[in-house]
Amino acid sequence: MIRIGTLTVALALVAAAPAHAGHHEGDGMADILAADYRADDRARDEFRNPAETLKFSGLTPGMTVGEYGPGGGWYTRVLAPLVSDSGTYVAIGADVERYHATVDDERKARLKAFPESFPGRVTEWTGIDAGKVAAVEIDEASDWAGKLDAVVTFRGFHGLARKDMTDETIAHFYSMLKPGGIVGLVQHRADEDAPYNYTRGHNGYLKQSEVIAMFESEGFELVKDADINANPKDTADHDGGVWSLPPTLRHGDKDKDRYLAIGESDRMTLVFRKPV
Repeated sequence: MIRIGTLTVALALVAAAPAHAGHHEGDGMADILAADYRADDRARDEFRNPAETLKFSGLTPGMTVGEYGPGGGWYTRVLAPLVSDSGTYVAIGADVERYHATVDDERKARLKAFPESFPGRVTEWTGIDAGKVAAVEIDEASDWAGKLDAVVTFRGFHGLARKDMTDETIAHFYSMLKPGGIVGLVQHRADEDAPYNYTRGHNGYLKQSEVIAMFESEGFELVKDADINANPKDTADHDGGVWSLPPTLRHGDKDKDRYLAIGESDRMTLVFRKPV
């Protein structure tokens, strides 16, 4: 398989986060990852490497950090405790009218309620006061313009590619970030010579070179990449796309042992910066 090699551009890395008051003590990130509320999440740590990934992205507790597309909250349950004491965690939802244009009115109304409902979900998950959590729909985020130190997004950019929404979403990131602000991205990685029809987002995999080009076209600079979340066992060409692999296992018991032996997908880990 053809991969893009790790860049050697230097960027100062930051120390691990201090403990989140009322939830963990001692060595910070280790305590977050060991928290009782992550009991069901921990099985994925070996594939998602949250401590290494967030450190590589340069996140520190005092930052104002936006997470685009928090979904079921796997990373939220790490990020919110990491930053909510001395910084701010901001959940960023998709543009409902664009991303969810075909859903029925009832579901659309629930999705539109995300800014009001999501902070309460974070409280239910982690015990963090909902008043320390912000949530916003990305197309209604003008109040956050130039206020974020970082935006992170995990394993969801293929959905934007499928709906031809990458450029506008990256432009929103650029607007929300302070000068010098960073974007940390993890995404299922296609082989660089994979056929076009397989890498348009419908199968979950994107080419690393194309993701880099997306961000650079909107004014971002690539700072560095890493193989923190690489998985050489993943051939990234499955019938059924990335969802053939765990944790989804869309084919059920068919070839289940083979997919479990592969593990979760091969992933690029990239850091971009908004120029100062």
